[in-house]
Amino acid sequence: MVCFRLTHGYPMKTETYHQATSFPAFFAYFTAMKRALQMIMFLSVVALSCHSAQQDAAQGIRGKVTWFEGDLMPGPGRDIPTGKPIERTILIYPLTNLSQVKGSAPLFESVAHEPLQRIRSNAEGTFTANLAPGFYSILIKEDEGLFANFFDGNDNIHPVEVKQGTFTQVEIEVNYKAAY
Repeated sequence: MVCFRLTHGYPMKTETYHQATSFPAFFAYFTAMKRALQMIMFLSVVALSCHSAQQDAAQGIRGKVTWFEGDLMPGPGRDIPTGKPIERTILIYPLTNLSQVKGSAPLFESVAHEPLQRIRSNAEGTFTANLAPGFYSILIKEDEGLFANFFDGNDNIHPVEVKQGTFTQVEIEVNYKAAY
């Protein structure tokens, strides 16, 4: 008759142990293996969850907000202005049409729905928003209202498309106090 005993955490085949003493050793080994398998399954689920969260955050909008003001009329001997990076609150809405806002461009009074995200650009004017794939509108919060100066042919306000796995790059020029 073949029996098992627990040696250094592993069952070992032996002829010397009685069958009654070998069953508890085999049961202990089986229980330890079951717990190890459960831990491996748990860690796999956690790892997959983290990977999914990273994939969801693997796309969105990145950009820079710059301020332009004053006489920016081009002419001989004049440098092309590059603007000054600014800190601003950036409001990201579902794709929004001119028919869904009050006021007129470039400074609107309000939007018919709430923004999906409110983020802030840093001192260098840069920002990042993690978003699901889809179409969005971007407006900048100013003391005078909600700024946007870019529209498509369907009157959508600053439309931006986010595609799976990529960040869409945008440059926002806040220029309502500039003359060209």
